[in-house]
Parts: sequence; C-alpha cells; structure tokens
Amino acid sequence: MSLKTRAILVVVIGVVMGFSLSLGGDLMNMQAEPEKEQLAWEQARLFAEVLERVKSDYVEPIDDAELLESAIRGMVSDLDPHSQYLDAGEYRDIRISTTGSYTGIGVEISEVEGSIRIISPIAGSPAARSGLRSGDEIIAVDGISVQTDKLSDTLARMRGRQGSKITITVARNGQAIDHEMRRETIRVASVHHEMMNASLGYVRVNQFSETTARELSRAIDELQDQNEGMLDGLVLDLRNNPGGVLDAAVDVTDLFLDSGVIVTANGRISEARFTRSAHRGDILDGADIAVLVNEGSASASEIVAGALQDHGRAVVVGTSTFGKGLVQTVMPLSQGRAIKLTTSRYFTPSGDSIHETGITPDVYVEDTGGFPGLSLASDIDRENDAQLVEALGRLQRQRVMHSNAL
Repeated sequence: MSLKTRAILVVVIGVVMGFSLSLGGDLMNMQAEPEKEQLAWEQARLFAEVLERVKSDYVEPIDDAELLESAIRGMVSDLDPHSQYLDAGEYRDIRISTTGSYTGIGVEISEVEGSIRIISPIAGSPAARSGLRSGDEIIAVDGISVQTDKLSDTLARMRGRQGSKITITVARNGQAIDHEMRRETIRVASVHHEMMNASLGYVRVNQFSETTARELSRAIDELQDQNEGMLDGLVLDLRNNPGGVLDAAVDVTDLFLDSGVIVTANGRISEARFTRSAHRGDILDGADIAVLVNEGSASASEIVAGALQDHGRAVVVGTSTFGKGLVQTVMPLSQGRAIKLTTSRYFTPSGDSIHETGITPDVYVEDTGGFPGLSLASDIDRENDAQLVEALGRLQRQRVMHSNAL
C-alpha cells in the first residue's frame, strides 16, 4: 500500500469513526458496540483496497482528486435519485435556477427525440435578436458539436462572461445556420400569461423560483386590468413543470387560499419538520381555477395542485403527475461545492404522500403536450380549454350545492 493511499485510509477511518461517535454518543457507548467499530474499520480498509487497485491497475491513470470525487458522487447519488454531489459549476447552476437570472443568450432548450432543440428564445434576448427560432435543432456551440445525451454540458457552454461572443449553429429546414451573438444578463420569467377569452385568464408557470409568486401576482393583476374587473376563471398551467423552490410553491398556493394547511413535511432533524399554512386573501376572490397537470408535473407543482385540490379551491385537470414527494436541501461545502440531500417527505393537506403515486386529476384529459414553455397560442387548443373552464364553473357549483345538502 502506497504512502498516499495510507494517508487516505487514515482520513477515511477518521471520517467513519467520526460518524460512529456522532451516532453512538460518547466513547463508552462506542466501546459497548465493538462489532460496529470493527465493521467501520473493515469498511474503511475495503475502501482503501479498492482505491489502490483502481489507481494501480485501471487502464488509464486517474488523478487522486478525481477518483475521490467520484467516490463522493457515488455515495450521495446511491441514496436516492434526487440526492446529488455538486461541484462548483453545478452548484452555480442550481443557484441560477432558483434566483431566476444568469449570463447567457436567453433561450430555453430541451432534449427532444434524440436532439437538442430550442423551445423558445426569451423575448428581447440575444437569442431572439439573432433570429433563433422555436424548433431549431442546436448542432454546435462555437464550432464544437453538441452531444444529445449531455444537455447540461450544452447549457454550461452557452453560459459565460457578460459581453463574450458565442456562435450557435442550428439545423433548420435541412440547412446548418450560424448565429453569432454576445452573452448578456438574462432575467428568466417563470410565468407567462394571456387572456383566453373575454373573462378567462391563462397563466403558465415553467418552474418555481424565488420570483415566481411575485410574477404570478403581477400577471393576474394585468389579466384583471385587461378584463376591466375580476376574472370569471383562471387556467393555471403546471404541465411539464419539474418543480423548484418549495417556498415558492407555498407562496403561489397562498395567493388563492384564505386559510388552511398548504403542505407539511417530516424529516429526521427539526429543520426538516414543518407546516406551511395560508394567510387570508384570495387574489381571485373565489373565481374558478383549473390546474393543468401531466406526468411532467413534479415536486413543487404537485404541492400546488395537491393543496388546491384538497381545499376544493381548484379542479385538477390532465393526467396523473410525476410523484416526487421528497424535499431536497442544498448544503454548501468548501471551495464553492455543495450537496443536494433529501431531508424530508412532504404531505398534502389531507395527509397523503404523493411520492411515487402522484396527484390524481379530478378530470382526466389526455395531455395536449407540446414543448414546455411554449405560448398558449401554439401549445393549447383554445376552444377545447375554453369549454373545459366553462365546465369547471358548473362542477364547482355542484360541489357547493352537494356540500350544503349534506
């Protein structure tokens, strides 16, 4: 065993023994459990043996830091599909997604049928001004071909220093077209809105960031201004919304409720056990709400849909949701790194856990699909959804009549 590996073994044993001390209490308790202590030493030795074998016999030489980082990634990711070790770049991306701003070209992209395609350029962004269009297939960034199975790598290469140049090559109608532009600070709008007809509003929430509740409140105010009064109904579109910041989901739900529990969570530490409740004030003053969901609606989206459904405040329409009922906490580490660790299970106001089951819609409607993030005009059948919302009012009134009859 090399000197360096022995040093690593000492560190690993120290870490393992530290875990044993924290779990077992004091030294007397640890001495009372010699089998656990022996197992900790054996596992530490096994780790060092594997490390030494990989370092000496693997077909390519591997840097010690890279090897240990891989071990850390494996340890965390093996806990569940949502826990993750984040290097400095990945942690930066997480912060970007929650704050709603970044430096880049201003375009939403997604992996679609084996290719990386533009969902939509953000209005006024470098991408929009350069002529990039929805449906364009991105085939290269700065002359380097993109890999369709590495969407995050493509996103990272498109971001960079403000004012720096970038060339995006897209395939459109069988031709490769270069688009040159400079990166800018992009403010990402998580809410899009428009009127469906004279009195029915539509809002789409793409993800839940720190600004989502404020954006949604402004959007509804604008819709009511256009309507010159309160809306008769609202379609809240959460299809293909993967979630985001839990507190943002709570704040969004609170906009439509006067009272009651929104979500509860249960975990091992005190910070992971909590209840969030609504405050008085319904921004729609009781107007009907239809929440559109599908199998791509997850996590924070399910918190909103589940709470509004349980309180009878909205009718949930679409297909069953994804079923992610776990809460992750991002914990900063040294040198700009972090871990995203599952710390709680959350429950709807009725006490149900939706993990791996999802939210069952009140009205089952086959997903009308489309790319996530597209506008109402190209993603929703206006006539079908207008009829749907009109039906919702009748359904809500029937529920009230049934409740009064009881």
